[in-house]
Formats: sequence, structure tokens, C-alpha cells
Amino acid sequence: MTSSDEHRSENLPSPPRSGAGRRRSCHDGSVLGGGQSIKLARVFGIRIGVEPSWFLILFLIIWSLSGYYGDLFPGGSDTTAFALAVISGLLFFVSVLLHELGHAVVALRNGIGIIGIDLWMLGGVAKMKRDTASAGVEFRVAAAGPLVTLLIAAACFGAGTLIAGADDALSSASFDAVSSDETLAVLGYLTFINALLLVFNLIPGFPLDGGRIVRAIAWWRTGDRAKATRFAARLGQICSYLMIAGGAYFFLQGSLITGIWLAFVGLFLGQAARSAEVQSRLTGRIEGMRVADVMDAEPVAAPAELTLDRAHDELFARYGFPWFPVVDAEGRLAGLLTREAVEAVPEAVRAQRTVASVMAADVAGERSELRVGLEEPLESLLGLDGLGRLGAIMAVDGEGRLRGVVTLDQVRRALAPAAS
Repeated sequence: MTSSDEHRSENLPSPPRSGAGRRRSCHDGSVLGGGQSIKLARVFGIRIGVEPSWFLILFLIIWSLSGYYGDLFPGGSDTTAFALAVISGLLFFVSVLLHELGHAVVALRNGIGIIGIDLWMLGGVAKMKRDTASAGVEFRVAAAGPLVTLLIAAACFGAGTLIAGADDALSSASFDAVSSDETLAVLGYLTFINALLLVFNLIPGFPLDGGRIVRAIAWWRTGDRAKATRFAARLGQICSYLMIAGGAYFFLQGSLITGIWLAFVGLFLGQAARSAEVQSRLTGRIEGMRVADVMDAEPVAAPAELTLDRAHDELFARYGFPWFPVVDAEGRLAGLLTREAVEAVPEAVRAQRTVASVMAADVAGERSELRVGLEEPLESLLGLDGLGRLGAIMAVDGEGRLRGVVTLDQVRRALAPAAS
């Protein structure tokens, strides 16, 4: 599943070119994508996060399933029903996470970096650093998630069959019979919900997985990615209209929750399809451009061994900017120094403290927050959280040495001809 995440810029200006003294204006970073999420863990080096809306949906799922399991096992306690509901709700989101990891792992194997995976109200999204480079890669990445979901559904149904036989496993998955086994009931729910997730994701409308598969096929047949994207996005809009109409039908028939939810998903899908079409036009304009083509090649940086009193006087007081990149003795990007970090240290001891002691370190595994490679396509910047959060991102060479700074203004200027 995919989403169009919005990111709020903190309006932090970028360090100026030496002697230029320029200041970046404040911007909202929402057009560049990216989203605010709470980090949970890292899996295969991929950041896993959840958006606040995820907690609401998890609560609703647990509340709904508590009633279901209470009816299914009328002789059991409320605690048992609640425990089964919690287990089922969490395993559902594990299923969604595995679905997104399927996309991410195949993308990584095809040389596409992954910014992270976020779980949210409508499922999950694996954020890739750039779009796929060929129809074949697009097909493999798009199909990987549904394949994982299919395997999960098959595994749950198979486990249920081993426990109680195929007929009881099928009845449990379709909620047709009262089960006497808690494990079978949970497996039945997981079989059903993963089958539903599979069907939903295979709807042939971009940016759902089915729409991406359609785009891959159209791209393969026409050889034109932009045209294929527009075709798949329009299919997505048609599917959204059908969902909204279906939601209205269910609403009028008295199924209020089903109707409202289906219409809501339809509205989301239509908006996401339109956004995907617009983004396709924008990225088409910057296709072939590299980070090195637009970056400021003379960034001002703070040496890691510089004392804090000198950093305050020579950088922050002189330029008036709230942060600077930090480099080590070899010029490699080491982290980020903020004015707040310096001013938090008492003036009396700043001469004895170095920049390295208070900087936010750019450690392995978190580098997508601050850095990007010189030869990376400019398109790869559009979803980076660091660009939206800081208003700039550092460009480094193959050895990790700081070579430039790319600001939101520079990216938007590159995109501007497409919007005009």
C-alpha cells in the first residue's frame, strides 16, 4: 500500500556559501513528500515508523475484535477476548509490515535505496529514494508485496487446516462457524484479513500495487514511463469514483460504517492518483539531473575539533544561521551542529568543549537524514525527510567527504519549469 505523506518544514535556513551572506526564505516542505512518524525499530537496516493515525486504527481494530471474540467464545472471560483481539490486531500490522518489507527488499536488491517504512491509518508505505529505472524492476518491486501477503494468507490457512481440517479452517476464515479453538479463530482472522489486503492492493489503480503492476505492463509495451504513469493514475481515479459510489450505496442501504469507510478510501485513492500524476510530470522535468548539478559547491562547515566559543563567534554570530554541517579532519561529514546545542553549554566552559561533543552525529544507518551522494539522481531528494525537516541536505562523495549543500530552493527551482 502507498500513501501521499505530508511533511511540515521547520523553516531552518541552510548555511550560506562562504562570503555570500544569503538567507533562504521559509518554506512548507509538503510538496516534496515525506512524513512525520514515530520510530519503532530498524529491520534489515530499514527504519520502521508509525504515524499517529496508526494508534487510532489499532484501537478500533482491537475494540471491534474484542466484541467478535466475545461472541465467538461466550463462555470465556472478557480478558481472553481482549487478549485475542490485541494479538490479532498486532499480527495484522505485522502482516502489513511484512508486505512492505517485500517491496523494500526487492527494491534494495535492484539498487534502489529505501528511506523507511511507515505504518499509518490505511496500512503502510515503503518510501523509496527514487523511482524504478525499468518496467521489469517496477513489476518486481510492485508484485513483491502482494506475493508476501499471499504467502501469509496461505500459511495461516495451512496452519488452520493442520489444526482442524480444511473445512473448519475455511469456516473460521469466513466467519461462518463458531470455533472452539482460540488459535484457529486467530488464524482464521489472519487468513481473511490478508486475503482482503491482497484483493485491495491488487485493485488496478495507481498508486496501489495493482496500479503499479499495470504501469509496469504499460511501460513495457510503450517504452514511456511518464505515459504509463498517467494511464495507471487515471485508472486509479476511475477506481476511486467506483469506491465512492459503492460507499454511497452501502450507506443508503444502512451499512453506515462500511459506506463511510469505502468512500473515505476512494477519496484517498483519487487524491493519491492525482498526486502521482503531478509528481510524474515534475520528475520528468528533472530526469537525468544529478545532485551535483544543483548543489552549492562551497558549503560552510564546522570542524569537529573547533571549540564551542569559536563556533559561536565565527559561525553563528557571523552568519546568523541556526545550524551547520560538521566535518572531521579528513573533510568527511560527521554530523550537524545547532545553535541550541552550543547555547546550552555555559559560556564559561565553551572554550574547553569541542563541536564534536555536542553535535548530532551522522551515524551509520541514519545517513539518509542528512546526506545524499553526489551522483544520486535529483529525483531521489524528493522524499527525503532531512530535506523537508532542515530545508537542506548535504551532498557527499564516495568517501563521505562533504562536497556541497542542496537546499529546498534549489530543488524547487529545478522543478519550477514543470509547474509553469
